[in-house]
Amino acid sequence: MPEVQGILETALYVADPARAADFYRRVFQFATLLESDRLIALNVANRNVLLLFKAGATSEPFETPGGVIPGHNGSGPDHFAFAIADDDLASWRSHLEQQGVAIESEVEWSGGSKSLYFRDPDNNLAELITPGFWKL
Repeated sequence: MPEVQGILETALYVADPARAADFYRRVFQFATLLESDRLIALNVANRNVLLLFKAGATSEPFETPGGVIPGHNGSGPDHFAFAIADDDLASWRSHLEQQGVAIESEVEWSGGSKSLYFRDPDNNLAELITPGFWKL
């Protein structure tokens, strides 16, 4: 059986893709890969893509030169996590505070992993998590 190599894209459905993209570019310095009226795609660590879709704008199929993308939609708030190094936790905490991003919760997991939880402008729950929670 062929092997899946990972999750390439994570999609969020947001009220204002430009506002959401500005947040993720400001807080994480994510570069823009693609920008249109329907979506903004951001580069996450040169290996993943964060898709910021305009809520309600993707429920119908979308014709591209190469074929049709089936309609899809979602509603939030959603949850996702970015992996960070153990040694960077304090720096991230400080950086979030400097960016005016309120930390909603901090969790120290039984296996030693630690998480910082905060909200984006669309109330999605974002997490920064150190290694060790998932035994992969």
